Amino acid sequence: MGSLGSVRVRASAAVAAVGALTLVVGCSSGDDSVTGGGKKDGKTVITMGLYGVMGIKETGLLEKYEKENPDVDIQAEIAGDEQTYYTALQTRLAAGKGLKDIQGIEIGRAKEITETQADKFADFSKTPGTDHFLPWKESQISTEDGKVLGLGTDIGPMAVCYRKDYFEQAGLPTDREEVAKLWAGDWKKYVEVGRTFKKDFKGDDVAYMDAASGLFNAMVYGYPEQYYDEQGELIYQTNPAVKEAWNLAADAGEDGLTAKLRQFQPGWDPGLANGTFATAVCPAWMLSHISEKAGPANKGKWDVARAPKGANWGGSFLGVVEQSPVKEEAKKLVAWLTAPEQQAHIFKEIGNIPSSEQALQSADVKNARSEYFNNAPIGQIFGAAAQEIPDKQVLGRKDGTIKDTFSQGLTLIEQQGSPREEAWNTTAERIEKAVG
Repeated sequence: MGSLGSVRVRASAAVAAVGALTLVVGCSSGDDSVTGGGKKDGKTVITMGLYGVMGIKETGLLEKYEKENPDVDIQAEIAGDEQTYYTALQTRLAAGKGLKDIQGIEIGRAKEITETQADKFADFSKTPGTDHFLPWKESQISTEDGKVLGLGTDIGPMAVCYRKDYFEQAGLPTDREEVAKLWAGDWKKYVEVGRTFKKDFKGDDVAYMDAASGLFNAMVYGYPEQYYDEQGELIYQTNPAVKEAWNLAADAGEDGLTAKLRQFQPGWDPGLANGTFATAVCPAWMLSHISEKAGPANKGKWDVARAPKGANWGGSFLGVVEQSPVKEEAKKLVAWLTAPEQQAHIFKEIGNIPSSEQALQSADVKNARSEYFNNAPIGQIFGAAAQEIPDKQVLGRKDGTIKDTFSQGLTLIEQQGSPREEAWNTTAERIEKAVG
């Protein structure tokens, strides 16, 4: 997952659950114990802190594991918003109590965890049966001395979700292959299609895209270096990739092509339900959120087309707290949950793309289609997009915070009409204050 901000927002990143999920913080408030698990009534109790729609609980995997291991009792709590979850996790890591045995880690937090909290998480580097991940996925959660602080769940290859009915009303192609050709190879073409849409759309007021920040994220995450260089120095002020993404996203905002929303923030879900925008840049993990929030009334109206360029937005890991009284049992559970078979199952159920190279080659993934998205061959679309993700992705300690701050900065342009340079300067000031 997902992304941040929302993410998983798995964001990701924070994503709302496929079913109704209780919005609870991933680490229970008022818990003074080091971790929540242990031995009770002859069973091994393993606690989990998750966020968004990671697919682990929603697809029945925990019940399956408990059935196969009747001496294990798994207790999982899920926060709907990753940012809320991570704030709570930081507090509990600092206090050394109130932690779950297993904690979800979003990709935007991975560098901060490996650099500042490595001693708080168990090492998976010698865990058997964990050699099936994409090489760059494991490196994202590894320390310089070779510790692997978690195992990967999903990744976030990109596509564009679009409303077929709205494209037809604007006189644009509706077939997903033809739609992809409209913007193939260049995000600027995606914005140009938006200008055509705005001019020719016949019907009530509908924006071309949901959010300038969605476009910004998709562009930035297509480059090996984003906000930091390999030495850990901030480069967002001088990185051409960031400035290019900012200016194109600002163009979309200034030209009235967006619904002036932020993904996973208030207003976005009603926008999906009410059909107030025609496209959304969508990592694979976002499909489950769109289908839930857009609802049955919009089934078949949405479709999925290849994005202009490859990128990875979002993705998560499962880590085990070093002080867990059931550390080895928790590590065994994490290895099982992230095994190729389970990753393929999650993808088949809700569309989260596996970080397991082996799972990506399975028939369950390659042949998958989404009934909600007009029977789109999502296995082929996102599988091909996964191959376009840069092999090298430089993560920084405050990637998630910076991403959220840029999203806020673009809303200054969309919602308040701030000049882009003024909004950039405000964003830069906020970033400097947040990262120190």
